[in-house]
Amino acid sequence: MGLEVEIDRDVCMGSGNCLYVAPGVFALDEDGVATVVDPDSSTEDDIVVAARNCPTHAITVRRDGVTLT
Repeated sequence: MGLEVEIDRDVCMGSGNCLYVAPGVFALDEDGVATVVDPDSSTEDDIVVAARNCPTHAITVRRDGVTLT
């Protein structure tokens, strides 16, 4: 199953912190809300750090159905 990255669009404020920590994984859409582009473009560790550093805790990361953040 692998790594699953999800963003709660109702919670995301579009700070862009995730883009800096895990480039290529996240992007801001036309509404200024983060989206998941390519979870394979960065390391799992960087993705988890990005989720943990999200100011609104809008990012959830799961591996094989187990929530990491």
